[in-house]
Amino acid sequence: MAAATETGTDLAPAESSGKARNESVPQGAPAGGAPPGPHPVDVRPPLHRMIPLSLQHLLIAYSGMATMPLLVGTALNLPEDRVRLLISANLLVSGIATLLQCLGFKWFGARLPLVMGSTFTAITPAVLIGKEHGLAAVFGATLVSGLVTLAVAPWFGRCLHLFPPLVTGTIIAVIGFSLVPSAAGLITGHGPGGTGAGGLALAGATVLIVVLVERLAPPAVARLSVLIGLAAGTVLALPLGLFDGSAVADADLAALPDPVAFGAPLFVVPAIVAMLVVQLVNMVESVGDTLAVGQIVGRGDDAPTVTRALRADGAATVVSGALGSFPIVTFGQSVGLVSVTRVVSRHVVALSGALMVLLAFVPVLGAAVAAVPGPVLGGVSLVMFGTVGAVGLRILGRADLSDGRNLLTVALAFGVGLIPVGAPEFYAPLPTYLRTVLDSGIAATGLLAFALNLLFNRRRDRKEPRGLTDKDTT
Repeated sequence: MAAATETGTDLAPAESSGKARNESVPQGAPAGGAPPGPHPVDVRPPLHRMIPLSLQHLLIAYSGMATMPLLVGTALNLPEDRVRLLISANLLVSGIATLLQCLGFKWFGARLPLVMGSTFTAITPAVLIGKEHGLAAVFGATLVSGLVTLAVAPWFGRCLHLFPPLVTGTIIAVIGFSLVPSAAGLITGHGPGGTGAGGLALAGATVLIVVLVERLAPPAVARLSVLIGLAAGTVLALPLGLFDGSAVADADLAALPDPVAFGAPLFVVPAIVAMLVVQLVNMVESVGDTLAVGQIVGRGDDAPTVTRALRADGAATVVSGALGSFPIVTFGQSVGLVSVTRVVSRHVVALSGALMVLLAFVPVLGAAVAAVPGPVLGGVSLVMFGTVGAVGLRILGRADLSDGRNLLTVALAFGVGLIPVGAPEFYAPLPTYLRTVLDSGIAATGLLAFALNLLFNRRRDRKEPRGLTDKDTT
């Protein structure tokens, strides 16, 4: 891992200059007995370095933030201008939520490098609710689910001892690996004929560029490996005919999000119940992502941080419902990017949140970001999602998998969680409320791993109050 940079404090967890890669250096404690410096998470790099580092997070997350409202709007047959309003509102709320999560305010925000955005888990319920009751009912249900998240966040934090490495490692691994098919979809394309062999070649070239930069470039440049891969891949897409910049020319230079375009939030009980199920899934995912980032950066894998993170999720979801958008959750992509680039400064990610807010008011910039070819974005996403899965496996390594009960827990949780990846219609015969949970392999994995760990290791968990530190044995 890289040594200290010109900021005077490395952006990565301390494996400082002069130390071998396998040596342990206390976080934020420089050599020579000098007073401890700021934790790498709290380091604020110079603006000229923050901007490209932040762009990496923005480019990786943008497709997810635009896709959720796009799919819902298309399914509800909304006109194009209304779909654009949904996208702008989603970007605005995601940016505000990212700023809150990274910078923190009072009892809100994990103060970790976490990107926030809308969740794909809500797509099916949002479409069903929208068709029956209108989008106003979707936003009302979103608002209520955020309030419930705020209410139960402290309870989730106090129950963190019930999420040992056996559970959290399994959840995080499935989060990463279950997202791989979405990266494949970006690479192959969804239109007639897809992207063909050119798309596969472009994705492969993008991954190769990321690997070569990571391996050969100086540390300061290697931290930009994803951004360099995205830029180089986009250039390579030109002769292949896989770059389409027409949307940039057609986009408005500036526009204001309209929170009342679909009416004031409407509160319908069945819609609220469906969205509460979605929010349960989101909370499980947020806990896993928060703990994973805490592990990577060496801070924040504890109950108070998880509670503050969930409060930020809840507050952001309340604002999202009020401004005409969807439930907000942590983005697993950011976990992978932090791990790959080793840039752990929360201020870098906070700047990406500020850029999202800017994009909400300047559609032409959003169109420029969206012009990154799918195979390029998919190739980079493949690296990110695989990295999240690898982080989960690393955490799982702390569990005693020589114990047959633990091995059975992992086997069943992985098996059930990955069913929707290979067989998306597997749960089609079940009622909608059950499909909302089971079609999300992440939720099914979390609930099953949690239940089996209680069944097999209840006494052991009681003796070990925390489950995600080096001192624990599960």
